[in-house]
Amino acid sequence: MSAAPDCQRCGACCAQFRVSFYWAEADDARGGTVPVALTRPVGPLHRCMAGTETRPVRCVALQGEVGRAVACGIYTLRASTCREVQPGDTQCRKARAAHGLG
Repeated sequence: MSAAPDCQRCGACCAQFRVSFYWAEADDARGGTVPVALTRPVGPLHRCMAGTETRPVRCVALQGEVGRAVACGIYTLRASTCREVQPGDTQCRKARAAHGLG
């Protein structure tokens, strides 16, 4: 069995899906961590990461080149939606396939 994809080289999920989350995860709410300046409203109770609400998708916090070398500029502050995606899971595989990363 092959090893799980390396997120430090991939970044496909950050350039494939809308990253939406409950508004209180942003740092303008008590206990929130996601920088509100990097978000966009989705509705009265949800926000998304800027750049993931339009096509082509690319999260504003994604640094580097997808499939080569990437990093999240707010990794320790990222939303729960980002934390839920795991290397090699269904969402990861869909994103990788969409970017030709297998």
